[in-house]
Amino acid sequence: MPPENTAIRHSTPDMDSRLSWRAWWGIELSEVSTTEKLVSILGGFFSIWLLLTLAGGFREQASAVIASMGASAVLLFAVPHGQLSQPWPVLAGHGLCALIGVCCARWIPSPELAGATAVALSIGAMHQFKCIHPPGGATALTAVLGGHAVHALGYKFIALPVLANAGLMVASAAAFNAFFAWRRYPAALNRPPRSLTEPSAPTHEEVVSAVRSLDSFVDISEDDLIRLVQILGKR
Repeated sequence: MPPENTAIRHSTPDMDSRLSWRAWWGIELSEVSTTEKLVSILGGFFSIWLLLTLAGGFREQASAVIASMGASAVLLFAVPHGQLSQPWPVLAGHGLCALIGVCCARWIPSPELAGATAVALSIGAMHQFKCIHPPGGATALTAVLGGHAVHALGYKFIALPVLANAGLMVASAAAFNAFFAWRRYPAALNRPPRSLTEPSAPTHEEVVSAVRSLDSFVDISEDDLIRLVQILGKR
């Protein structure tokens, strides 16, 4: 009979193959309960229904609701504690991108060049102001390609509909998720367990240093990262 470790060694290539396949396609672990999935679905429905209902009186005005709010709903209700989903990225991300999009639409005659420039500058601005929110790129593109009615709004597009839409999305996420203790929004309301204050928890400086060493944006809050370290440390 072969030793036990030989059997383990023989199974390793299959495991590596599966892991490699998942890694190439970007398939991450998502151990989420059915309850959590259903809550996410209901939250997305609630937020968009509310947004469309309240915007009903403005339907004669172009773009009373912008399509990028659908993408924001995915982040706010499927990943409520993700860094990309927090109020500052949502509000500042959409607002900055709307401003950049309007400027590009006004100052760059070519729609192709204006659209590409708007998205590129939006990425840079969101990085610089620490408000990366992917739907903001769609908002910038809408300002450029939204047609005459959107262009006619000029800089008013930033306040209404963009910031009005984004503010309502943040408010609806806070209100809806308040009913579920494990997913209260924003993430600061989801208090970490007391064990995070134990000496074994990494310091803020250690967390920042570790994240900087990756030199890539990590979509996880500092508290959640520390919590994972604590959980793994107890195994």
